[in-house]
Amino acid sequence: MKKQLTLKRLVIVFIFAIFIFNYIKQEITMKRIQEDISISQKQLEELKDKNSKLEADLKKVESDEYIEKLIRERLGMTKEGEKVVNSQKQN
Repeated sequence: MKKQLTLKRLVIVFIFAIFIFNYIKQEITMKRIQEDISISQKQLEELKDKNSKLEADLKKVESDEYIEKLIRERLGMTKEGEKVVNSQKQN
């Protein structure tokens, strides 16, 4: 009788230990997942900011004013009827 009671207690303790082990393992996994989510959210915000800046830059470089500025600076072109004045620094 005592042997059966001891065996039952041992089985109950063993099952309880398995439940505790699984609970701790699950908590550790949940913590890692939460950390991954936090890191991913931070990366998402950084990428959204970068995307906004890139969209603003794209809008700028596609504007007529910017294109005209580049043509004037790089190609030295002028509008019809404009006069070009070159100033050179003397040493």
